[in-house]
Amino acid sequence: KRTKPLTISSHSENQKLIEAVGMIGVSEALAEVARLILKFGPTNDTVLIRGEMGTGKEKVARAVHNASNRANKPFIAVNLASISAGVFESELFGHEKGSFTGAAKDRMGYFESANGGTIFLDEIGELPKHLQASLLRVLQEKAITPVGSTETKKVDFILVAATNAQLEKLIEKNQFREDLFFRLNVLPIHIKPLRERPEDIPILSQHFLKLANIEQGQNRILLESSVEH
Repeated sequence: KRTKPLTISSHSENQKLIEAVGMIGVSEALAEVARLILKFGPTNDTVLIRGEMGTGKEKVARAVHNASNRANKPFIAVNLASISAGVFESELFGHEKGSFTGAAKDRMGYFESANGGTIFLDEIGELPKHLQASLLRVLQEKAITPVGSTETKKVDFILVAATNAQLEKLIEKNQFREDLFFRLNVLPIHIKPLRERPEDIPILSQHFLKLANIEQGQNRILLESSVEH
């Protein structure tokens, strides 16, 4: 027996809005995120996405990019927590051949790769303090200086940043620049965890079951009671 579709009108409206930005759910909390995506995307201003790990911050960032006038341009996702401390500048801004041991050729950094499109900096709270000033300068001047170079390069990008850290507490501890925080927090989006939007669980369960069925060539279904409660 197939499960009943959701029939509550508000859920139906929310679901359409949420699906329009490429996400899955029916909750008012997620619908509000979708509204902000559609509102913020066309502005070309910096977006700061906040939420716990696993709340889908990169998915929201991609949706912001897709809602912008740069949707057909590059979307470059960078997890700052995964970059080794000694190569942050090279990874973000690129480097010239011979600028350091192992720099066998010129290398384009993430910001230049995102030129014309969107750069997504995940785990922005992990950016070392000494590089926060460099990022602030890039945001202000829309220009980068590759490691080993004396020339700046103009870059055109939207910045979407994300974090699960309490940036305000990091500012109090002098671990995060307050001026950078204000530069990032222009258009804020907060994603609530799934435990705070339980009405999204049934439709997500159906979605992942469908994917599993396709992958495994099966036709399992959820019991109606498990979907409704």
